[in-house]
Amino acid sequence: MKKAHGLAALLATSGALHFAKPEPFDTIVPRSLPGKPRTWTYLSGAAELAVAAALTHPRTRRAGGLAAAALFTAVFPANVQMAYDWRRATPGKRAIAYGRLPLQLPLIGWALRIARERATAPRPRSAGAS
Repeated sequence: MKKAHGLAALLATSGALHFAKPEPFDTIVPRSLPGKPRTWTYLSGAAELAVAAALTHPRTRRAGGLAAAALFTAVFPANVQMAYDWRRATPGKRAIAYGRLPLQLPLIGWALRIARERATAPRPRSAGAS
């Protein structure tokens, strides 16, 4: 449960930032996506908030873990876009941009572990069972 709440907090914080300060997120939306970058920023922020909520409730935790893994996979192109755009930036910015690429793998693994834990957790015994 702690693992799920930790990932939920990470996603909720990121999701809220998409609305509070959308400009940095707009800049990493891949140019190949149709429509305005701000629309994608808001959609991805809303998705992060929804997945965070799913992770916090035991009944939706498995689905939330699977959705988080899918979300981390889906936003990978934005991380690639950031790395490409920042290839000539300061060393600190390049480190952030390049560091985000391999970070997706442990995030996906974290989400999948949460999904598996919910699926394999023992069911509580009903009252009166011996």
